[in-house]
Amino acid sequence: MTMVERTIWRVGHGRSLDLTEHGAIMAIINVTPDSFSDGGLHAGVETAVAHALACAQDGAVILDIGGESTRPGAAEVSADEEMARVLPVIGALREKTDALISIDTYRAATARAAVEAGAHIINDVHGLQREPEIADVAAATGAGLCIMHTGRGREKLEDPIADQRHFLGLSLEIAARAGVSRETIVLDPGFGFAKETLEENMDLIARFEELHGFGLPLLAGTSRKRFLGTLTGRDARDRDAATAATTVALRLKGASVFRVHNVAINRDALVMADAMLAAERRLAANKDLPA
Repeated sequence: MTMVERTIWRVGHGRSLDLTEHGAIMAIINVTPDSFSDGGLHAGVETAVAHALACAQDGAVILDIGGESTRPGAAEVSADEEMARVLPVIGALREKTDALISIDTYRAATARAAVEAGAHIINDVHGLQREPEIADVAAATGAGLCIMHTGRGREKLEDPIADQRHFLGLSLEIAARAGVSRETIVLDPGFGFAKETLEENMDLIARFEELHGFGLPLLAGTSRKRFLGTLTGRDARDRDAATAATTVALRLKGASVFRVHNVAINRDALVMADAMLAAERRLAANKDLPA
């Protein structure tokens, strides 16, 4: 009989997430005035907490709290400002929901304070290469660690998968030197982060299965990205259906975690993709049964 290898993601505060047979939705909670599709909508603590709880109600199992926009050209904020935005939200959510809480930051100080406040996961869009000390925080706290690929601020290799292997390989070396357990790591290929053309992003989707060579769970963050607008002609806030289509495609190619703005539509898309994978496993198992 065909068996499914168990995939358990170990995260902070003694929690874990079973990714063996079902994908997981990570909701984007931007506590910022300038994020590309929802800047200012949830910039206050009360509105951010209410939005996060609504996302959990819609099916998000992870709430990713960010205090600095990562859109191209966005102004950096200070660590103090970032923490002032996110820590009250994390503290409130810790008391109000069992959903896992993620901190979207590349700063070691913010990551440390966020985990102390109740965050279970550190999500670093610079792949540990902006402030490598963030890996020490993950190792010391046992927090889950999302390591994202980016092409910003450097010359990329021509082949997109070769560049993924190069950049994420360096990130994993940083994590290993810090003593981060592989059971806590998820990799994100970083759709849209200095992947400027439609072709580069679509090629990454088409070749997504090659990333399984890392032997780690994979996160997909396509939500409302510009390449979806190039394909559909829609503005950022109207790209949720296109995002859901990529959720299905990437789940069927083995992605485990999906970072999205609109939880409800992507939750339904993920349910359908998981059902398709379950049907494939059932048919495969039946083939293995003796006649």
